Amino acid sequence: MFDPRAEAMSLDERAALQRHRLWGLVDRLLAADGVQGGRLKEAGVGGGSDVTLAGLRDLPFTTKQDLWDNYPFGLLNVPRDQVAAVHGSSGTRGRPTLVAYTRADLDLWAAMCARSLSCAGASPGSVVHNAYGYGLFTGGIGIHQGAVALGATVVPMSGGMTGRQIRMLTDLDADILTCTPAYALRLGEAAAEAGADLSSLKAGLFGAEPWSEELRTAIEAVLPIKAMDIYGLSEIIGPGVATECLEQDGLHVNEDHFIVEAVDPASGEPVPDGIPGELVFTTPTKQALPLLRYRTGDIAALARGECPCGRTLVRMSKVLGRADDMLVVRGVNVYPSEVERVLLGSGLVRPHYQLVVDRRGPSARLLVACEALTGNPTDALVRDLHESLGLTAEVFVLPGGAVPRVEIGKAVRVVTWEDGGPPLPGLS
Repeated sequence: MFDPRAEAMSLDERAALQRHRLWGLVDRLLAADGVQGGRLKEAGVGGGSDVTLAGLRDLPFTTKQDLWDNYPFGLLNVPRDQVAAVHGSSGTRGRPTLVAYTRADLDLWAAMCARSLSCAGASPGSVVHNAYGYGLFTGGIGIHQGAVALGATVVPMSGGMTGRQIRMLTDLDADILTCTPAYALRLGEAAAEAGADLSSLKAGLFGAEPWSEELRTAIEAVLPIKAMDIYGLSEIIGPGVATECLEQDGLHVNEDHFIVEAVDPASGEPVPDGIPGELVFTTPTKQALPLLRYRTGDIAALARGECPCGRTLVRMSKVLGRADDMLVVRGVNVYPSEVERVLLGSGLVRPHYQLVVDRRGPSARLLVACEALTGNPTDALVRDLHESLGLTAEVFVLPGGAVPRVEIGKAVRVVTWEDGGPPLPGLS
């Protein structure tokens, strides 16, 4: 539940706590004399007391390439016999990124996920229907252990078996739904098709993929809930790094454990609050794999100031996209989330779409596959996309159900067409 000691402390109190914990992290990295400790020594850092919060920006970054180069345990900061669990990324961008946890790390992770669920209005009496995938992926197990720590009842459904999901939602009167936003849409559609009563639901925590305000509106139209964003990544701890509260006005970053910065993706220099930048995290309280200034690749803006909910934690915007997700089409930079905002904001199409980058010819084309609510909105969407993106996209309106629905894992929003037949029937 809401902990005013941690989530509503004064800025000076939190800064003092962060500084103390940062000193401890630097000392531990130096003592381990690994990759990160070596870089600190090269930067002239002899001990934690040499570092200030203001000077954090001058310390070296850590990147995913470092994790890959030292796979699987080269960045481990504790003896191997202290590793209690291993999780990792889904591997959707290539090889998985493995992350080790001590028992204390697992306890911290559970506490952060419990804090996230509390942000969404969950309590010890809640029933949490958890449709995130279980396994190496951190989503399912992270939320599961958070629900247990909170004292809620957790229903460990994982992904898929949509009909059975609807049955469990209705039979067990779940009030909290946790899954990807794309799967929340699928569950809403399936519930309507089955005539199921999901009125016990009150809130949902949806993450693992970027999603827009327009998609929030679409989810809340098919499910009787407040839809809230949850953010995390395996390298930092998993879900529970930041979460929207019931105000739905930015994600509260648990900065007593995750010190966040936003930097220019190209230069690495800090950007002002309110300006989108690449999120960079330092994890001062993690043991097995603590990271100093880890570049996430996720683009978002930071904002400070007390929320009406009472939390004083820094807030981050929804993730606008990833630095490596940006599409470059005929010299124009486009994030998939920008296309989603236009499509869903038009009110002309269903909340299912797929972008196809056709690179077969000398000049790339952006194809937008969608499903109309009524009529043929092609011309209107081409106009709206051009006005918003500065790019002429080719819109293909497909029959209802033709755009793939997600059942397990993350939605595939972008595919590249380089050879062979079209990725979706009806595209040319």
